Parts: sequence; C-alpha cells; structure tokens
Amino acid sequence: MTLDRRNFIKVLGSASGLALAGCATQGSVGSTSEIMPKGPARRVVVLGGGYGGAIAAKYVRMLDKSIEVVLIEKNKQFISCPFSNFYIAGLMNDMSALTIGYDKLAANHGIKMLFAEATAIDPAAKKVITTEGAVTYDRLIVSPGIDFRNEEVEGYTADTANIIPHAWKAGAQSTLLRNQLQAMPDGGKVVISMPLAPFRCPPGPYERATLIALYLKKHKPKSKLILLDANADIVAKKPLFMKAWNNYYKGILEYMPGKKVTAVDAAKKTLLVEGIEEFKGDVVNFIPAQRAAAIAGKAGLIGEDKKWCPVNMTTFESTLQKNIHVIGDSAIAGAMPKSGYSANSQAKVCAINIVALMNGKELTELSGVNVCYSAISDHESISVAAVYTVKDGKIVSVPNSGGISPVDFSMTKAEHAYGESWLRNILTEMST
Repeated sequence: MTLDRRNFIKVLGSASGLALAGCATQGSVGSTSEIMPKGPARRVVVLGGGYGGAIAAKYVRMLDKSIEVVLIEKNKQFISCPFSNFYIAGLMNDMSALTIGYDKLAANHGIKMLFAEATAIDPAAKKVITTEGAVTYDRLIVSPGIDFRNEEVEGYTADTANIIPHAWKAGAQSTLLRNQLQAMPDGGKVVISMPLAPFRCPPGPYERATLIALYLKKHKPKSKLILLDANADIVAKKPLFMKAWNNYYKGILEYMPGKKVTAVDAAKKTLLVEGIEEFKGDVVNFIPAQRAAAIAGKAGLIGEDKKWCPVNMTTFESTLQKNIHVIGDSAIAGAMPKSGYSANSQAKVCAINIVALMNGKELTELSGVNVCYSAISDHESISVAAVYTVKDGKIVSVPNSGGISPVDFSMTKAEHAYGESWLRNILTEMST
C-alpha cells in the first residue's frame, strides 16, 4: 500500500484524533452494593472517558441501540493531554480549548453516565466496583490510561509531583509546571527528564522541550534547558526535532541521550543519573516511567511484563480475562504507539467487534491510523503518520504508508493548522 503523504496528512488534519490518550487516576475505596440494576437489555460498560473510552461508548450505541451502554468516568470534564504543552509554554491562556464535558455525548446517544471512581473489577461476577456502587456488565471496555512506576526511582513518590511536576496528566499538573516556568528568573535552568520507551506519546517530551525552549527564547533568553533522555537516541521524528533545535534553539536547548534518572531529591530540585551524574534545575520536570493504570492490575489484566495489558489484536479482548476489552495506553497494541489517535482507532474497531460478538456476526480486522503533530514554534508543526493492520495476530505498520514530515520544513506552517483542526475535531467527536 502506497500513500501520497501530503494528501494523507491533509486529510487526517481534518479527521478525528490526536496523539496522547486521556488522563485518569485510580483510588482504593469502593462500594459493592449494586447500583443501576441491569435489565433484560444487553449491557456494555466502558471504564474511562478519554480518547478511547468516550469513542468506544459512542460507537457501540451507534452500531446497536439495543445494547445499553454505561460510561464510568471519575471527572465530569475531560482535559486533553495533547496540546497541553501549548498551555505549559504560554501559547494558550487557559485550558478551555482542551476541555470538554459529556452532557451532549450522553444525550445524543443514550449513554448512561456514572461519575464515579472505579476501584476494582470482578471478572467472575462481571461487575465493576466504584465509589458509588457496583455496576454489572455483559462486556466491559477498559480504557483507563497510565499510572507511574514511582517505585523505580529512589526518593520519588506521588507527593514529589507537587514539587517536581510530571505534567503527564493534564490539569493541575500542567498549571503547576507553567507557573514554575513563569516564576523562574531569567538566567535560570530548566531540566526535563523522560523515561525509556514505551511511554504515553513518544514525541511528547521532545515537543515539550521544544516549546519550553521557545518560551525561554522569547521571555527569558539568558535561561537554558537540558533534556535528559533515558533512551539512547530520540525515539520519534529525530531528524525533524534535531533540525528545529539546531535552527531555532541552539544555545538554549541541550539534548543529552542515555541519561536514565535513578534518584530524585525534590527539596533540592536535583536528579541523579545512574547514581553518578547530578542535575539541578530551577524548574525540574520529571516524567516517570509508566505502566497501565492501577485498576488494570487489580483486575488481573496486566501481563508477565507487569506493565501493560495483552489483548487479542482484532477484538482487543484481554488474553487474561474473558469479556473484558482493553484499549488505549494500557493495551499492548503491537506497532501502534500509545497515543490518543491510536486509542481513537482502537475504540472504533473494538466497538465494531464487540457488537459483532454480541450478535454472532463476523469480526472486522483492524485497520488503524495514527498521526501525531508536534509544534516546533508558535506557527510551525511537524508530524509522523502510519497505517496499521493485523498480520499473524499482531498489529504491524503497513509498508510505505505514512512517514514523517518533509525534512526541508516545506509543510510546517500548513501542518500547524492541520494539527489545530485535528484537536477541535477529535474533541467534537468525543463530546457530541
């Protein structure tokens, strides 16, 4: 399959999807008393209202209105992690353009909303335990996003993020990092640390470093930024980011690969690499290594790697628990990156195949797409795109599909506009 990349990107700029999945956290208190008693209708419960979950709930109802859908989400509003780097770097005044509610989605499609925190899943009883009570299901879609592997870094706890923000879940953390940058005196130092792949949004840390470098160049030109990458090299859009850094941010942004942080001193705002090198910043953005959200582990959905959830790559049904499907960042989805657009693609295929399974119909093989735009200035963006299919039970990239932006930057201004339309369209698709 061969695609004209210029037309491919232009079309996808107006299509739904954006890299990076929704944001959620999990608690530990729940009620086993049943609420929303299940009637004779078949029921699909969706856990998580982000890029994957909201779309899955919508499409199950669109495909078969005889199936009852309950969407369980902790927050009454969703804040997009994609484009939150714009807010952090001062290119957005607030997060209103990143925020949606669920009222229209529920009303337009007859989705039953439950605003509660899911604390456990009982696969044998087909029941989700929440802070408001238990909800039974025929099939369950789990799209909970990520949690952090805090235990792998000495001195790092959940409370550390109140001093050294990760800002990898949009909202209060984004505001904290933004405020710290604005309060830093000119001549200060910003240190960003990113984990080994796989993690949510492969290009995300590089875009963040780029946009913060832009902020420093404009507002605090005596300041410097160091990007500590635990990986041996840039994992996404390497030639594009390298060119942007050399052309626009030389002397401001220093990229240092192979720097895995093993210890954190929050009080001193210091990161220790492999127990040897010490990096101290006036502002420190530490992005920890990641795993599937805690609720997935409690349900026995995480595989032998103790990080992610293995699934059938046609139906996204867990290979460990029957009648439970996992999509988005938490899932092991072959070549597909952990992104919001991937979650969007997976949600639609998962919904199609759940409806097929519940009606005894033929399954549909995945045809997935991912496109990720990254801003390199206030008016230019770059992208990477790919098409995916299933081969021998695994999701693989279609040869000669997609690719990265032209290295001559001939499309950067156009792609900036495509990216902005991309955000508007996916959030509209999720909320209506």
